[in-house]
Amino acid sequence: MRRVSLLLICIAFVSCHNKRESAIVQKRSITESVYASATVQPDSLYEAYSIVSGILETNLVEEGALVRKHQPIIKILNTAPKLNAKNAKLAYDLALENYKGSSALLKTIKDEIDAAELQYQNDSINYFRQANLWKQNIGSKAQYDNQRLKYQLAKNRLNLLKSKYVQTENELKTAVEQAQNSYQSSLSNSEDYTITSQLKGKVYALYKEPGEIVSTVEPLASIGSAEAFIIELLVDEIDIVKITLGQKVLITLEAYGNQVFEAQVSKIYPKKDERNQTFLVESKFKSPPEKLYPGLSGEANIILAQNKNALTIPKSFLIGRNKVLTESGETTIERGLENMKYVEVLSGLEENTTIYKANE
Repeated sequence: MRRVSLLLICIAFVSCHNKRESAIVQKRSITESVYASATVQPDSLYEAYSIVSGILETNLVEEGALVRKHQPIIKILNTAPKLNAKNAKLAYDLALENYKGSSALLKTIKDEIDAAELQYQNDSINYFRQANLWKQNIGSKAQYDNQRLKYQLAKNRLNLLKSKYVQTENELKTAVEQAQNSYQSSLSNSEDYTITSQLKGKVYALYKEPGEIVSTVEPLASIGSAEAFIIELLVDEIDIVKITLGQKVLITLEAYGNQVFEAQVSKIYPKKDERNQTFLVESKFKSPPEKLYPGLSGEANIILAQNKNALTIPKSFLIGRNKVLTESGETTIERGLENMKYVEVLSGLEENTTIYKANE
């Protein structure tokens, strides 16, 4: 009876394992990578804005046109600069006339100074004459005091007018300089309504047609490199700490089906996009496709590490973090590289060992 019972137990044990899904520990190439969505963009791509509001008079280039650096691309119609320049010129001319003209304020003050000097000379003569008479006890004290007062008032008035002349001259000179600066600024501003390209490249988009209203907050054109392209990768914040410059990137684009392109991480932006909790990473093609267009989308895998002869198990057979089920029961392993399907086993299992998927 005991032998029969043991046999039944063994049969039940084997039957139980036969019902479970099993896998063999085996060597294979494994690559650990970070997934990212990919978008192709021209290098140095930027959007051109107008610094003034107005009406778009004409687009000087067409979409897809190659442009030189500083080449005019859009002309904005705005009469405000010309009016501002005219007003500034009138203000400058008026300030200059007040400073140097025949009817200048300084001439009026100068005439007052000339009259005050004559009055001062006359009162000075009368005062000193009366003072000499007073020393000789000739004349009255009231006469002497009256002449002295006139002399002092004439002297004070002359000094005040001279100070007023200097102050007014400085104020008028400053006003001329300020008006001249405003006029020069208005002239330079009137040249800012033709938008030019800031780089040698291609016009990828024109957002406005002639006759449409232009504002300072809406882009008018999109310009970027005509030859060099970058791949913008959106990396989840959980994975960003694994990314370093120079890492290999494998990319597939929707436009090219299953064809895989190789690139390299060239730039990591440190600011997180709070809207989607991702970081922007740029990479550059090692050998780009023959044709590329802005906005081409695809998927990318940033390669963290590779092992072409790794001992691996299916990731779905793990129990918890680092255990698997074998004929002997649960076994602890040391993990290495991993991807979506497989985990590298550094220790704890031998090659060709059978493992079982745990009951869920």
